[in-house]
Amino acid sequence: MAPLIEVQHLKKYFPTARGQLHAVDDVSFTIERGTTMGVVGESGCGKSTLGRTLIHLHESTDGKILFEGKDITRVNSKELKQLREDSVQIIFQDPYSSLNPRMTVEQTIREPLVLSRRFSKAEIDKETERLMDLVGLDRRLRLSYPHEMDGGRRQRVGIARALALNPKFIVCDEPVSALDVSIQAQILNLLMDLQDELGITYMFITHNMSVVRHISHNICVMYLGQLVETSPTKELFSKPLHPYTKALLSAIPSTDIHHKKERIILKGELVSPIDPKPGCRFATRCPYACEACSQPQELREVLPGHYVSCCRVEELENL
Repeated sequence: MAPLIEVQHLKKYFPTARGQLHAVDDVSFTIERGTTMGVVGESGCGKSTLGRTLIHLHESTDGKILFEGKDITRVNSKELKQLREDSVQIIFQDPYSSLNPRMTVEQTIREPLVLSRRFSKAEIDKETERLMDLVGLDRRLRLSYPHEMDGGRRQRVGIARALALNPKFIVCDEPVSALDVSIQAQILNLLMDLQDELGITYMFITHNMSVVRHISHNICVMYLGQLVETSPTKELFSKPLHPYTKALLSAIPSTDIHHKKERIILKGELVSPIDPKPGCRFATRCPYACEACSQPQELREVLPGHYVSCCRVEELENL
């Protein structure tokens, strides 16, 4: 089966007074239909920019985006409208700022249905109720405004709005990071249930390794605009290969007081993402860096389905 999303050498640069900021730089991956691709990394590594570029909230600088085998890298306004109505949506990080404070729950969910001009008023009313039931919103809340609800309910409204036109692909841009831990679990389980029921494909962007482990089938690890490791979730957690991935995993809190993990403390300075030099961008913080790291690194398959961008990965695997 062909992948739903295929990204080839995608780049997104932003012009600054000092040069080009390489927010996303030569990124390639595929997302299989009905699966979740987790994207993790530190704040500022380009995760959100990557997700927004895929659905044309940002226009790419270079590279190619294929959706169901069709090139959607450059689309006109009519094609973009059709793409967003039929295929792609986004769930934003902050459930409060992403909702219009002057619109009720009912109005927010109805809006995409009305704008699509595909439904009669009776159909819109019925579909609005169905969407509220689908995401676990009590119908008594239909006339409530965002400020009258807690974060979990607001995010459910955002999810219902994203689901309104039955998209095939949804970018989840840190959808639980602004929520309490108990509410996070509810929203994650809701997203997983919706995937099982509707067959939706997700890109799940987060900095929380525990969250991405729970929801993702595959994981991409980003560092300063580039992918440094991609792998099935279970293998990434059982056998991380890139030094940066190992450092991220070592920072996950553990309740096991008898088998304490050794925390990997990264030292050194971040390189500037503005017109960066060729070579590994993690080298300035990597304890294993050598002269070869100053050369361009290639994301290559080290194990079946496990790709790493590190010239010393075979040596480090045996350490």
